Amino acid sequence: MSIVLRARDLHKSFDTTPVLRGIDLDLAEHEVVALIGPSGSGKSTLLRCLNLLERVDDGRIWLGDTDISDPRIRPDAVRARFGVVFQSYNLFPHLSVLDNVTLAARHVHGTSRAEAEATGMRLLERIGLAAKARAHPDRLSGGQQQRAAIARALATDPEVLLLDEITSALDPELVGEVLELVRELGRDGATILMATHEMAFAREVADRVLFLDGGVVVEEGPPAQVFGAPREPRTREFLARLAP
Repeated sequence: MSIVLRARDLHKSFDTTPVLRGIDLDLAEHEVVALIGPSGSGKSTLLRCLNLLERVDDGRIWLGDTDISDPRIRPDAVRARFGVVFQSYNLFPHLSVLDNVTLAARHVHGTSRAEAEATGMRLLERIGLAAKARAHPDRLSGGQQQRAAIARALATDPEVLLLDEITSALDPELVGEVLELVRELGRDGATILMATHEMAFAREVADRVLFLDGGVVVEEGPPAQVFGAPREPRTREFLARLAP
């Protein structure tokens, strides 16, 4: 499979605190990769660096054949090629669900309103929110808002979908509906890099798992190996702490 996103030797510090300390990453087309690790391990910072919300201090990143770590690159042009969903829904409260979903397609990609709304309605139908298209976000449950945020990220047909702990702000009973949508996207061939604390979900859905700790990739491999027979003592310790 062709590599869609590639990173080499990424370093990032905030003030004098190193957060990423030499991260290497390859993400293949149609692959689902899960980033796991304790809080503060660098998962969210890595995602933010990959789509240039944060600039790395050192290292290089390629999206397709484009070196997006080149300081001459236009960050907005790069971000338009990603779909990103954060922990908080980040929906605009004054816009309807459909307007939220179509906003980037219309204003960033120059899609006509009619075409954008047709695509948006297909996405909302797919995720079971077509009846809420004209509602404002405050009329939706947390799970519905997060599904709408995922639809917004998909509306521009991104090359890579970045998901940053998208269930952490949800009540437990709403987690399942969001994870089921991500599971469907993976089955349909989306290219996904997701930071998650849902270990069972990562084990079931991911093609590959990266365990981060202290800003480095401690271990990576298929879920069966990382969760079932981890090679590194730090991975075993982390997983043991999560065991019921």
